[in-house]
Amino acid sequence: MILVNKPEISSNFTIDDIHKIREYHYEYTKNMTAEERAAFYKEGAEKVSKSIEARRTQKTAFINQ
Repeated sequence: MILVNKPEISSNFTIDDIHKIREYHYEYTKNMTAEERAAFYKEGAEKVSKSIEARRTQKTAFINQ
């Protein structure tokens, strides 16, 4: 089990927040095998794709009202 604290992101989302996120991802993935990293990023990409598609569907439904 990987124990890395998730970074606290400010409401303004600054460059420091980007650095925190990058550091978090490095620490989280640094001991993973290539296969584990691929699965980690694939899972994240699938979540983002579903979120984007849901927003497109909502936008299309709103426009077609």
